[in-house]
Amino acid sequence: MSNLVRSELIKIRTTSTWWWLALGAFLSIVLAFPFNAWLFNETVGGGGEEFGVTGDAASAPAQAANLYTSGQYLGLMFVMLIGILMVTNEFFHQTATTTFLATPRRTAVITSKLIAASLLGFAFWLVTTLIDLGAGAAFLALNDHGPLLGEWEVQRALLLNLMAYAIWTVLGVGIGTLITNQLGAVITASVLYLIGTQVVGLLFLLLASWLDSMAVIKWQVIWPAAASQIMITPGENEMLPAWWVGALVLIGYALVSGIAGVLITRRRDIS
Repeated sequence: MSNLVRSELIKIRTTSTWWWLALGAFLSIVLAFPFNAWLFNETVGGGGEEFGVTGDAASAPAQAANLYTSGQYLGLMFVMLIGILMVTNEFFHQTATTTFLATPRRTAVITSKLIAASLLGFAFWLVTTLIDLGAGAAFLALNDHGPLLGEWEVQRALLLNLMAYAIWTVLGVGIGTLITNQLGAVITASVLYLIGTQVVGLLFLLLASWLDSMAVIKWQVIWPAAASQIMITPGENEMLPAWWVGALVLIGYALVSGIAGVLITRRRDIS
């Protein structure tokens, strides 16, 4: 298994695609961090009600947790694409037959891809988190705040962010096994992530208005991208479910995706 995992990592490392995805993850931080820094100052300074941020969510530790996870939204999409490419590259470059002839145990092949994908998700999380920690600590120091890294709310957000990165790479592998056409898988997954998330949020908002019950909005957690955001959202928000609900939803998606990926690959005709 270790040799299989190593080979999967080599396949990704020897292509230029992951460099572009890594650059995209970095740019997502560049875009998100200034906004989160501005939101920190506004919220901690007492203006959180204008943005619907009140109570514990408006505290310095809660906003620091948001600051230290800047860039997560687009970062998760990029690691999902890595998971997709780990599978679809085999079909795009017509190496799938060779791979399964060299390793007839298809379950082992997909398992190695899942493990390698999780490792890459960890690597992306580590690098992006180090950037966020450096920039966040500097920003907090300039604004007469400590780094706040000793706060459990901050630590929990960082750990759950790690879990989100690992899970989304696994989801990518699952999508790749379902849609083997590389272009089709990448476009479908990206559209569902970027546009689908907004559509789902709007639909639940309209449904809540129609039923005259704002509690309905909490059910948007069933959408994986929404679950990721809810999982690391600091403090308590009456419009959102608890963080652990988002965590359970993501874990469920990871399990279903991994099992489905193994079953589909075992039954697929590879030629």
